[in-house]
Amino acid sequence: MDEARSSGPLTTLPVEAIRPQRWWLRVALATAATVTGIATDGLAKPGEPTPEQVKFFETEVRPLLAASCLKCHGPEKQKGGLRLDSKAAILAGGESGPAVVSGKPGESLLVEAINYDGPEMPPSGKLGTPERETLTKWIEMGLPWPATDPGAAASTPTKAAKSKITDEDRAFWSFQPLRRPDVPSTADGGWARNAIDQFIFARLNAEGLTPAPQEDREILIRRLTFDLWGLPPAPTEVDAFLADKSDNAYETLIDRLLASPRYGERWGRHWLDLVRYAESDGYRADGYRPDAWRYRDYVIKAFNEDRPYNRFVTEQLAGDELDPSDPELKIAVGYYRLGTYEYNQRDVPGQWSAIVNDITDVTGDVFLGLGMGCARCHDHKFDPILQKDYYRLQAFFTPILPRNDLNLATTREWETYQEKLAIWEAKTVETRAAIAALERPYRDSIAKVAIGRFPAELQAMINKPQAERTPLEEQLASLAYRQVTHEYDLIADKLKKSKDKDAWTALQKQLAEHARDRPKAPGQVLTATDVGPNAPPTLIPGDRKKEAIDPGFLTLLDPAPATIKSVSAAPNSTGRRTALANWLTRPDNPLSTRVAVNRIWQYHFGRGLVATSSDFGRLGERPSHPELLDWLTTEFVARGWSLKQMHRLILTSATYRQSASHPDADLARRKDPENRLHWHRLTRRLDVEPIRDAMLAVSGELDLAIGGPAVEADQPRRTVYSQVKRNKRDPLGEAFDAPDGSITTPQRDATVTAIQALLMINGSWTLDRAKAFATRLQKEAGDDEARVELAYRLAFGRKPGPAEQAEALAFLHHQTKAADPEPLPKAEVADGEGADCKPGESESTEIDPTAWADFCHALLNASEFLYID
Repeated sequence: MDEARSSGPLTTLPVEAIRPQRWWLRVALATAATVTGIATDGLAKPGEPTPEQVKFFETEVRPLLAASCLKCHGPEKQKGGLRLDSKAAILAGGESGPAVVSGKPGESLLVEAINYDGPEMPPSGKLGTPERETLTKWIEMGLPWPATDPGAAASTPTKAAKSKITDEDRAFWSFQPLRRPDVPSTADGGWARNAIDQFIFARLNAEGLTPAPQEDREILIRRLTFDLWGLPPAPTEVDAFLADKSDNAYETLIDRLLASPRYGERWGRHWLDLVRYAESDGYRADGYRPDAWRYRDYVIKAFNEDRPYNRFVTEQLAGDELDPSDPELKIAVGYYRLGTYEYNQRDVPGQWSAIVNDITDVTGDVFLGLGMGCARCHDHKFDPILQKDYYRLQAFFTPILPRNDLNLATTREWETYQEKLAIWEAKTVETRAAIAALERPYRDSIAKVAIGRFPAELQAMINKPQAERTPLEEQLASLAYRQVTHEYDLIADKLKKSKDKDAWTALQKQLAEHARDRPKAPGQVLTATDVGPNAPPTLIPGDRKKEAIDPGFLTLLDPAPATIKSVSAAPNSTGRRTALANWLTRPDNPLSTRVAVNRIWQYHFGRGLVATSSDFGRLGERPSHPELLDWLTTEFVARGWSLKQMHRLILTSATYRQSASHPDADLARRKDPENRLHWHRLTRRLDVEPIRDAMLAVSGELDLAIGGPAVEADQPRRTVYSQVKRNKRDPLGEAFDAPDGSITTPQRDATVTAIQALLMINGSWTLDRAKAFATRLQKEAGDDEARVELAYRLAFGRKPGPAEQAEALAFLHHQTKAADPEPLPKAEVADGEGADCKPGESESTEIDPTAWADFCHALLNASEFLYID
């Protein structure tokens, strides 16, 4: 959409003499065709794995193959003639034929073997359900394997890189010290508004290119409002901005948008993508997490308060070590509880290892912009990350203990609660004792059965007195006992069906008589602490020496072990995570600082200065403007790590204000087809949250209540407050590329699919919004012309042109007549000519309400509604 935005007829609104069914088909095809022409950038080439698939292989599949398969089917030994250390070898198979049929797990011998449906692999014991599902998913994907890995194309052994860091590694751009470059002097004719523009113009000028002209104000306020709020501007807001002739009108608009709670709701969602936020466990049970929303609200609040980024990071990594009594910091440390969890996993040591690996991987991705997971089994094949570095990072998290027993009360609130609870307990002591006696045999039986499902070694840990457990035993026993408490929650159902049900029910009624006396318990929180002041050892799997790894950073940047200091505020903690947070937020950290600034740029422009925003290594892209990235990063730190200061700096630049159209677009596109040099503004499809919220906004239904427990998707709250279930995703969100919360999502896809068009055209959600939109028009505007104008202003942020007005009125009368067996209009409409009704005129026939709903439905399906210039 480099062309100037048309003020002519809406391309998805034909008015031919056709029946409504055929008209909707035309809208679907026109919408899909228009969208397809815009959003093909960045799609994976046919036959090539996507970056997400390669990451899935490196972090989930390769470690599983290494741990469970390669001892018998690797470079040193090939039992049955089968090797599993390269894609070619897997497809070639062994004595029994190909091990895998790519894309068809149901026809693959490997799947039969791991499910014990014939040959049994591994023979030492059946893999757990998650591991078997991982391999099955990988085969369904078509065996994605890094194209640059020798194992992708040949059956030769794949060797890990030498455990040596070279001068070439040290010279790589992202590991270079952060230095503030000089701002280039440019003869830009007054185009530049700040230093950002001088860096941009210098590159454009070097390539013989010029920037696009500034966009008009009507489009700028729409761009800014969607960018910062994820909502369309109201007509009154547009009018006020257009009427403000002051020199700082644009800056005033930015400040108003940043000061609104709507800002945190939009930008907090970006962070939630990164940390794989969801409100359910995942796996088959996908248990709901009723208190997860508190972390979401914490993030939104932090963005709205412009909490310094270094503080924001520290609170999440080590908030409990800053102040264990602060309720908000307990919520922040919920960062460690955002991963998936399988409540009935009997291999608890393996489950714990997977949890800590996931935390390590995500922390590397989010804060360092490096694929640390690729060094879990061996030294990284491409980046200077040693396997030991992976476990040095993991050692900061080894002491973590997930906690479900903490609440959000302050010390004084807890004391007050205990005082009131004591009164209730005194009144109910006999009743509660009788209930406990009645439930005891059931609890004992449940505990015995639940604990008995675990291996003997783990049973011994659970039954050992807590004071006698080692730190690791305490972690494993605690994780396992969550399954026991899950069974306890089912006691009521068991008692209702037992011989004791009458007695139990009577006692419960007695207890309920005192319900008003029982104080409301403080809110629960998903959080974590350390298991104690002494950390369990961090070991590299398969290391025969069993050498404990000390916490530390990347060897290339800081080879010495980390300096760990005791934390006076939390004497029962190791202080390790505080040390990590301090290192990540050092002003001179070359990775974490650049990564943070690059993400801000990405969310404003659709692509970061480093396009691969979570991969600053050799497999990622190099920065398009390295000097600008470093200048912005030093400016970010100098301005107190303030995100809002960075927003103001970027948004006030001439670079951000550019038009999507360029007078020399053909020349510029030949020289820079991907717009890496920023010669114009990219047209971008909205994410699902702004799409859904915009529909609610224009229909007048949007409920702007802030925070609280998540709601069902059919409620008119902002989408950020809708439930996010990993295995029960909202259809609209799934269609428009919302993340599922299973892995970190540094950048969403912008796919174009038939399902999107079908949901927008036939989905009940969109149809209901269109009806409410139509009702709003009929209430808020007097005549038909005024209603059409209001519809355009609400949906597109502008008034319709004369041809659009005429076409809309003609369409409305056509839809009204289509319901009756009267002759259809004689002529088609071209640019408003031949329309039954021209601007300023009105037919005697009253427009049917369903016609207004059809008209509004068409606007919601228009590309101009779904895309932002």
